[in-house]
Amino acid sequence: MVWKINSSVKKSIDRFGVTIDEVILPNGEEKTFSYLDFAKGVCILPITEDHEIVCLKQYRHAIKSWEWELPAGMIDIDGTPPIETAKKELEEETGFKADQWLDLGSFYPSPGSTSEEIFLFAAAGLTAAEQNLESSEQIELHKISMEELKTLIKKGDFKHGAGLAAILRYKFITD
Repeated sequence: MVWKINSSVKKSIDRFGVTIDEVILPNGEEKTFSYLDFAKGVCILPITEDHEIVCLKQYRHAIKSWEWELPAGMIDIDGTPPIETAKKELEEETGFKADQWLDLGSFYPSPGSTSEEIFLFAAAGLTAAEQNLESSEQIELHKISMEELKTLIKKGDFKHGAGLAAILRYKFITD
């Protein structure tokens, strides 16, 4: 049974939207439920000819830390095919273009508190292009083996949710 929405208010704060719904639950209880409206996003698992993974170390101000990640970004314009954003983000963040793309599906990182959906891709046949970072992006590029990446994950040093989802999907699809 679905929740009945009595009223809904949407507010914008910087690049985020907040929705506040007054709902009636299936049991008849009235409740206020709020969540963040995020743009949809993409995450890419770039694989070199030598089977290395192009990873990023990126400063993340929200947690005041340098984090291991895969290239990712938000879909700026509704209706843009996720693959087009993935191609753009791969080139902007890593300076690589890819000839081969594998669609790994999508996932919802935190459906209890946000509407965000992230589309996952693996990219191969990499060729050098030009990195074009946004002014707020501090990124170091690293090429590491899948074994090194697995070690980072096991040690808890690779915490990027979308990256973890992309790696897991890739392993399940290709193994």
